[in-house]
Amino acid sequence: MTAQRLTNADIHDLTEWRRMLHRRPELSGEEVETARTVAATLKATGPDRILTGLGGHGVAALYDSGQPGPRVLLRCELDGLPIQELSDAEHRSETDGKAHLCGHDGHMAMLAGMARLLGRQRPATGSVVLLFQPAEETGEGAARVVSDPGFDAIRPDYAFAVHNYPGMPLGEVGVVAGPASCASRGMRVRLTGKTAHASLPETGLSPAPALSRLMVEMTGLSEGADLADPAFALVTVCHARLGEPAFGIAPGEAELYVTLRSLTDTRMEALVAAAESLAQDAAGAGLGLSIDYHDIFPACANDAKAAEIVRRAADMLGLSSGPGCLPMRPSEDFGHFGTGSCLAFILLGNGTNGPVLHNPDYDFPDDLIGLGCALFAAIVEDVLGS
Repeated sequence: MTAQRLTNADIHDLTEWRRMLHRRPELSGEEVETARTVAATLKATGPDRILTGLGGHGVAALYDSGQPGPRVLLRCELDGLPIQELSDAEHRSETDGKAHLCGHDGHMAMLAGMARLLGRQRPATGSVVLLFQPAEETGEGAARVVSDPGFDAIRPDYAFAVHNYPGMPLGEVGVVAGPASCASRGMRVRLTGKTAHASLPETGLSPAPALSRLMVEMTGLSEGADLADPAFALVTVCHARLGEPAFGIAPGEAELYVTLRSLTDTRMEALVAAAESLAQDAAGAGLGLSIDYHDIFPACANDAKAAEIVRRAADMLGLSSGPGCLPMRPSEDFGHFGTGSCLAFILLGNGTNGPVLHNPDYDFPDDLIGLGCALFAAIVEDVLGS
């Protein structure tokens, strides 16, 4: 693909396609129409195989050279966010309370551009899989794709993903060997006692003291000022509820939502054990206690070989590269694809002055469509030849 680059017509089409996706966001696990649109777009490029329904609504297209060689997987995400968009753009979300405010619409456009290039010319060796993954925002999608029996037919030797990132200069490539994004999980603690009349609180058992204690002690488990510390841990109280809003009732139940975050999976295991111990101590012998977990993301660590491939690709394109904002505190379920494959998660700067990811006024910069596609193409060329 040395001589191949997206044409001006390609960029125009992909920009319009991205904006169409932006108007019609679907949340994690609901990406039915997005998946249908993607499958139709991929089919038009003539892949050797299309798989649908991977891990839910995942879609993958295989482009095979017909020659022996490694398999390279390139991944993007299908899902939007449950956030109301604040925008005057003509392509703003048409669905109240849902919007593409993380740039997944732009990531899809990058891979749709790769589909055009691969449809025109296969790599010299091996094969390329373009994976449009569902449910990244909840941390469920990658795990479900990897465990789907259909994934065995496209299991890769190399896996790469690009995520746009505000705060980095436009087009700057962020890549590191080692930890790239944190492990995280949402911990829900439920405390159950006994309600009572507010005038006779001693006749009941309120979880208020335990809840107050946990709100302080959980955050006290945080450790390390920054991600340079391998022992880094961050516990964030996200929500607390004590009984129901009333003046005549001493509450008998409470809930606490906290997010646990660490640089490595091993550190997460220790953090979970410490948090559960605090909850058990606070509940004591009197309160009922239940704990469950949501939005579970493993740590994502880049392979040194894959990171070097990305650096060479950036150099070939004349793009500056470095660690950028990696490792980053936000979590990314792409780490699931590291089992049995050489993996790199990449940041691509989208500018230093715009809104950050998940902000209601965020929008993906269309200038990154061609840059992201070119970076993917250079990575494929490095691994498989052209």
